[in-house]
Amino acid sequence: MTAGGPGASGLKAVDKETTAGIVFGIGAYGLWGLLPLYFFALLPAGAVEIVANRVVWSLLFCVLLITVTRCWRALAAAFRNRAVFGALAIASALIAVNWLTYTYGVTTGQAVEASLGYFINPLVSVLLGVIVLKEKLRVLQWAAVGIGFVAVGVLTVSYGKLPWIALTLAFSFGLYGFVKKRVGPKVDAVTSLSVETMVLAPVAAATMVFLGLSGSATLANQGPGHFWLLVASGVLTAVPLLFFGASARRLPLTTIGLLQYLAPVLQFVVALVVFNEAMTPDRWIGFGVVWLALLVLTVDMLTAARRNSVAKRLASP
Repeated sequence: MTAGGPGASGLKAVDKETTAGIVFGIGAYGLWGLLPLYFFALLPAGAVEIVANRVVWSLLFCVLLITVTRCWRALAAAFRNRAVFGALAIASALIAVNWLTYTYGVTTGQAVEASLGYFINPLVSVLLGVIVLKEKLRVLQWAAVGIGFVAVGVLTVSYGKLPWIALTLAFSFGLYGFVKKRVGPKVDAVTSLSVETMVLAPVAAATMVFLGLSGSATLANQGPGHFWLLVASGVLTAVPLLFFGASARRLPLTTIGLLQYLAPVLQFVVALVVFNEAMTPDRWIGFGVVWLALLVLTVDMLTAARRNSVAKRLASP
């Protein structure tokens, strides 16, 4: 086959798709990793007000997006399907808990612990596979989960309490991912995000009204810059999710699994360098144990992917 033949053009197309997937993935996890800077810029708004605005302005962005992409029929079908709507309603509750906890952590000077939640999340996902799906773990996966438990113990001693912010983030996002995976083939990313936002919107809007009437809202009394920063939360919520969807369609799960570490790494660096949060020696030890668990999990993931690739080549005619 010549260099200019159809095989070469096919490889170029694959390379372009892979490159695009990596770019979209870096965009998604990069934006998620830099969110602490955005929440810090929104002060003196508190976690509840930030999340309420995030939901309401995301709804407007989703409506615009659905109109442009002409997905109203898909949205209506999702609402009519009880199984799909029920799953997305559960997902919306889980992501609301996740957003509130994360925003609270960042705005109260606990961004380091918040980043820990997303470091632990892959371990939680493996654990959920055992508990919920009755999956059998490989030796290295068991080792990673065991090391993760040790890390939580070390950090509990360090903090003088359970790192509840990290654990809440890890389990809420792990369960959210589990629910979304089950319903994923039935709805596209835009429809899924729109349903979740519509479920949360009435509560979010009522919260904004309550905060406004009680004089606690900052939306309209901190100047136009603050107002538009809060309004932008809709775009900053939806865009990373859309980037993630575009990346997931183009990349294997192994690559996505490696890219996901980018977000907590950036969150951790921002917490230390920008927010100047303290890291005692025992906390460094705790984080080090977590990173060791992730290293073991990553080695297992890459080994399994290599074995699957070899098996597919051997099975192909």
